[in-house]
Amino acid sequence: MPRNDKAVHQRRTRFVKEYLLDQNATRAAIAAGYSEKTAGAQASRLLKDVNVRQAIDDQNAKVNAELDVSVERVKRELARLAFYDPLAFWNPNGTAKPLHEVDEDARRAIAGLDVAELFSGDGADRNLSGYVKKFKLADKGANLERLGRHLAMFTDKVEFNVGEELLARLAAGRTRARAGKK
Repeated sequence: MPRNDKAVHQRRTRFVKEYLLDQNATRAAIAAGYSEKTAGAQASRLLKDVNVRQAIDDQNAKVNAELDVSVERVKRELARLAFYDPLAFWNPNGTAKPLHEVDEDARRAIAGLDVAELFSGDGADRNLSGYVKKFKLADKGANLERLGRHLAMFTDKVEFNVGEELLARLAAGRTRARAGKK
C-alpha cells in the first residue's frame, strides 16, 4: 500500500472510531486529522463512502450483539415503562415495599429514588426514627406515545391514496375549466 493510501486508510479508520463515540461526524473528521475548515464537508463525504459506511455498520452490529441490543429488546423495555403498575411499589397497608420485593418490570420503571433518614433527639440522644422514600417513576404517557408512534397509531400527516382514474378526472376537469375561462 503506497504511503498516501496508508494515510488515507488510517484517517478513515480513525474517523470510524471517533464517529462511533457520539455520532458527531464533524467532530470525528477533526479528530481523524481533517482541518476544522473542511471537516463538515469531509465528514459528509466520508459518511457516503461505501467502505466507511460498512465499517460503521459492522462496528454498530458488533456492539449491539455484545450488549444484546435489539429492536425486540427495546420494544420490551418500552412496554415495561408504558404498562407498569404503580401499586407494585406499595404494601396493602400503604407503606413502600423494599425494592427486593418489587417485581422486575416495576423496578425497571424507577427513574429515580431518594431516601432520607429522619432522626430525633440531639447529640448522644440522637436516634434514627424513620425514612422518607421518594420514587420517581417513568413517564407512562411519554412511553405510551413512543410505542404508539412505533405502531404507527399516530400520524402527523394524512396520506391519501388516490387512484389513477381520479387523478385523470381531476386533470381533465382542470383542462375544461381553463378552456372555459378563455
